Amino acid sequence: MLLNGRDLLAVANEHDFAVPAFNISDWAMFTGIIAVSEEKDAPLIVAIHPDELSHITVDLLPAIVQRSYRSSVPVAIHLDHGASYEQVLTAIQSGFTSVMIDKSMLPFEENAEITKKVVDTAHAVGLSVEGELGTIGKTDGYAESGTDDIIYTQPEEAARFVELTGVDSLAIAIGTRHGIYPSHLKPELKLDLLKEIKAAAPLPLVLHGGSNNPDDEIGQAVKLGVNKINISSDIKVAYHVRMREVLADLGEREPNSIQPGSIKAMNVTAAQKIDLFDAAGKASLY
Repeated sequence: MLLNGRDLLAVANEHDFAVPAFNISDWAMFTGIIAVSEEKDAPLIVAIHPDELSHITVDLLPAIVQRSYRSSVPVAIHLDHGASYEQVLTAIQSGFTSVMIDKSMLPFEENAEITKKVVDTAHAVGLSVEGELGTIGKTDGYAESGTDDIIYTQPEEAARFVELTGVDSLAIAIGTRHGIYPSHLKPELKLDLLKEIKAAAPLPLVLHGGSNNPDDEIGQAVKLGVNKINISSDIKVAYHVRMREVLADLGEREPNSIQPGSIKAMNVTAAQKIDLFDAAGKASLY
């Protein structure tokens, strides 16, 4: 079942759970994530950011769309961290059902102006839009890195941003960082701030940088109003660590020998996230 992000997250917001947004970067990862979501009867957001899209290319999107249509669980195909209006247009033309425009590094008014332009375009063709206010921290130099110092989302600004732009969901900054935390960085979420933001802006809230954070804090964030959590590094590490182990045996060269073990390892991590977000069994609500 293929849905837009607005319809997918409205149910999560009403029933107090979070939909996992798993970033995929190849066909095997995609089919594996679909399989574990169906096994757990959990709604799914397939997230693809521009760097990943440059790897799989838009030519793969029709196959992703068709498999999502056939899925027994609700699926949205989401452009993650769209950096420009032009990237969003490409996503709309390619078959995405949800888009993010990330202008969080710009001053408030410029962020709101560009986000509103994307909302007007996407809503005209039935797609949903995620905006971002505040900045996610960074741990490395990969595609989804953020700022050295987190700029936390302010509740009153969140309410104004939603009013000005009409976004369907809002990515907020409450202390997460993209990537895997090095030993000198201790993740700590400002859960009291999350409560204030949700009270000021009661739409579906999004947590980026969901990988490598303490389970108890993520679980509390779900209970306090986060309805979408992005997971990229955790599943990619599981997938590629196992792939390196298989490839260490130089006798393996066929994809059907190499990738099944990687998918299985990835899906152990994905299943744990689905349970943590209280998304298991929630496909029946759609």
